[in-house]
Amino acid sequence: MNRAKFLVVALAFAALALFPLVAEPYGIDRVTKIIIFSIFALSLELLVGSTGLVCFGQAAFLGVGAYAAVLLSPKFGVVSLLWLMPVCVLAAAAYALFVGALSLRTRGVYFIMVTLAFSQMAFYVVHDTSLGGGTDGIYLTSKPALGTLLDLEQPLTMYAFTLACLLGVFGFLALILRSRFGRALAGIRVNEQRMRATGFSTYPYKLTAFVLSGGIAGLAGFLFAVKDGFVNPELMSWHISGEVLIMIILGGLGHLRGAMLGAFSFALLQEFFKSEAVFGDFAKHWHLGLGLSIIASVALLPRGLVGVPQQLVARLIGRRYDAPGAATEAPK
Repeated sequence: MNRAKFLVVALAFAALALFPLVAEPYGIDRVTKIIIFSIFALSLELLVGSTGLVCFGQAAFLGVGAYAAVLLSPKFGVVSLLWLMPVCVLAAAAYALFVGALSLRTRGVYFIMVTLAFSQMAFYVVHDTSLGGGTDGIYLTSKPALGTLLDLEQPLTMYAFTLACLLGVFGFLALILRSRFGRALAGIRVNEQRMRATGFSTYPYKLTAFVLSGGIAGLAGFLFAVKDGFVNPELMSWHISGEVLIMIILGGLGHLRGAMLGAFSFALLQEFFKSEAVFGDFAKHWHLGLGLSIIASVALLPRGLVGVPQQLVARLIGRRYDAPGAATEAPK
């Protein structure tokens, strides 16, 4: 990451840290949720943008982390954050290990469908059984804490802890992608067959990335359960996997900051098209406006929102910017 990109990311985190100073309680609650979905988006970015594995079952790992947080919490008393959060992450990572070990033996559309099938299996386990409270879901009666140092019942404390988790995940993934392991993932994304020809066994690399992705999604699920104090099967449904995939495409594949930008942009677009003050009765059909906006962004922004500065510079110097990595001179 060059200095300009580092400065942009640093300013973004600084703005998020200062946001509670000027925000109302609703705004803090809403941005906390968006930060959680940013962590979720980063988990999928590791697979899709960095490894080239289009997973359509990411919501399963989010749900496993969330349900583990509720099921492992006592009905009475306060559970320690030091053990509950790691256990939730490990539970999601363990399920990702099981799913990845089987699904990574397939490729392309078959991989997409297998991951979706495993996600739907997890969905129906909590939807049709009493394990997760059925369709009604289950409540978290006591939120975890760290003695008197960290009380997640307080909205500001929850906001700060969630932001710290986002910063930690972003830094962790940035280090991973700059390492030898990250360069191997980049090689798999570009040409897996060539990587195998040079002596790399790509399966362990892909499985490790899949497990890391599942664990990070489990962290997002844990934070989701703690924030709302409630989880239901909809958290594991296929449309959640679709939404997070849209987030990283909207922000720009191949960029960690693009995943975060996409999560915030997607949430803000939802809020905008749901606003009755702006659209009146048409706000009931907010899905239509959101869908058209996403179609327009894909058509007009080939590298997502993160590539807008480069696209503008290309136009200013008279070069045509058609697709990722393509900038050619404009016809005279």
